[in-house]
Amino acid sequence: MKSITRILTALSGLTLGALASFAGGILTPVGAVNAPIQIRSHQVNVVINNGFAQTEVLQTFFNPNAQDLEAVYSFPVPKSASLSEVTITTGERTLHGEVLPKKEAEAAYEGEKSQGHDTGLATKNSYQTYEFKVAPVRANAEVKLRFVYYQPLEIDTGVGRYLYPLEDGGTDEIAKNFWTSSPEVGGELLVNVELKSAVPVADVRVPGFETAVSTQKIDEGHYKLSLTRQGAKLDRDFIFYYRLAENLPGRVEVIPYRASADKPGTFMMVVTPGIDLQPITHGADFVYVLDISGSMQGKLGTLCRGVGQALGKMRPEDRFRLVAFSDHARELFPWTPATPEAVKQALEKISGLHVEGGTDLYSGIAEGLRDLNADRATSLVLVTDGVANVGLVQPAEFAKLLKQYDVRVFGFLMGNSANWPLLRLIADTTGGFYAPVSNDDDIVGQLLLAKSKIAFESMHGASFKFNGGRVTDTTGDMPDKIYRGQQLVIFGRYEGTGPTTVTLQAKLTGEDKTYTTKFDFPAVDTDNPEIERLWAMAQIEQIEQKEMLGVTPANETKDAITNLGVSYQIVTDHTAMVVMSDESFAKRGIERRNQQRTANEHAAQTVRSSAPIKNYRMDAQNPTYAAPAAHISHGGGGAMDREMFVLVCVLLAFAGYRYFRRESARLDREE
Repeated sequence: MKSITRILTALSGLTLGALASFAGGILTPVGAVNAPIQIRSHQVNVVINNGFAQTEVLQTFFNPNAQDLEAVYSFPVPKSASLSEVTITTGERTLHGEVLPKKEAEAAYEGEKSQGHDTGLATKNSYQTYEFKVAPVRANAEVKLRFVYYQPLEIDTGVGRYLYPLEDGGTDEIAKNFWTSSPEVGGELLVNVELKSAVPVADVRVPGFETAVSTQKIDEGHYKLSLTRQGAKLDRDFIFYYRLAENLPGRVEVIPYRASADKPGTFMMVVTPGIDLQPITHGADFVYVLDISGSMQGKLGTLCRGVGQALGKMRPEDRFRLVAFSDHARELFPWTPATPEAVKQALEKISGLHVEGGTDLYSGIAEGLRDLNADRATSLVLVTDGVANVGLVQPAEFAKLLKQYDVRVFGFLMGNSANWPLLRLIADTTGGFYAPVSNDDDIVGQLLLAKSKIAFESMHGASFKFNGGRVTDTTGDMPDKIYRGQQLVIFGRYEGTGPTTVTLQAKLTGEDKTYTTKFDFPAVDTDNPEIERLWAMAQIEQIEQKEMLGVTPANETKDAITNLGVSYQIVTDHTAMVVMSDESFAKRGIERRNQQRTANEHAAQTVRSSAPIKNYRMDAQNPTYAAPAAHISHGGGGAMDREMFVLVCVLLAFAGYRYFRRESARLDREE
């Protein structure tokens, strides 16, 4: 079995809803007579600064065949990433990309390819993959592909996390009938990470590569890391954690961009509440909804053992219920106080589980919502890869169902090809949260961060309001609930200058709470031009969610996303980036919007690379939050506390998943 295959909709002709993403690698149709194009080197350069990450990927392809070929490369879509730059180098010549409406870009690519010109194309397949085509890769020759994307990063309970996704999500068998993938790097795999933080960083780590990574601490908030591997496979995620110093205060940071005073400005606001939310001490109900569909093969056994251990840590005043689903849902165990006898009986039930069928996610959630007690706080813990392919699959139906109940959904998404837009909608509808988790994650750390959200009270009815600055087109300013340790990222536009007030209003234990920050929007600030692309992607995700809910018609959504994608030069489901020579762009009359935008970004990045780390905190003189930011200590020991029980099952499930995937990959290599 080839465990690294993935599917690409543009070439296979299959419907997008049936497809999953491939691991990073060159794709070749099954049964192809030509030898696969090879990856000779793979370099990743990451800079984390000012609340967002810049990722640059450079690859060298080699065609070992006697005739020219088209290279097709697949890469998992990172969450909220704005793919903004693609270049192709053949010999001494470098070609650059421009974003157009998708059909126009595809037509231009095919036209250039048919004329024998060097060209390339980058497209996006929903939340699953980016697809890169390069033509031609000359016989017995090399070609270099470079692409750049930006994404916002959040600090969760004092811990930041960056993921470079490569691993197969294992959610689709259809792909294996069409494609094989060549993820091996014949030469060097190199990953460089630079972290610049305005607040002190206590520690950094890369799970699984602790002894292989070279780490240099330049200053309290400035680190450089490097990982080098020879002959590696692009089948394992690279994850970088950084932990901020203990007991940092809550803070508000505003990162603006405004090219000139006569143009509107754009901003990213990062809010880290310093609110002392209290633990939940009364008895509560927890229903575990477990995905046992075929795509969970290799993940299920340990998941079940983890649930068993979790049940043993509950208090008698707590109740639990177990639900399993595949192409249908069924109750494994009814609502029961967590007595030793009940736990023993539940263990007997889950020990007999096995994977089967498709994934009727809707029926699994519906069964989990049955027989709730209105007098008890209920949390639904959903463990799945989010592949809804049986029964009701329309996102609006999930929202309609969940709005009928007073319950929080906490989703744990397994694998890179997990349907995070759907799980985000489910979590947002219920005021819960979701956590995408890689097989290579620091699982214990991830769960420590999540436990305070489940086991502590939260703020309700939370919203941010701006007064001054003429702020418009915001995203993330209506979070509804704020959990312990949660950092919030808000994007928006502004047209005014001078004093601006942002107010957070919410309820805490039945009381109204108000937190206020005052700051000045600058008339001009050109330090971070990438903020515009990040704002545009946040707008696009907000538009897509409205379409999922049935609020915005699909045709209006397509037009809005196309306009944003072309205006801000980012690859979306409705736009694509075509790579051509300057002469071809001129001949086809294509405006060079991305050329100017990337020039501005490169100039700003050059200045920032040698400049001191800039602190964008706006409330230092008059702190918004008096209490220290909620932070989980990583020291100490002793018995597991009550709050951790909800997450033990997920801990072992993910650990088991990672083990089985490793074994599968090892067996593939031996074959």
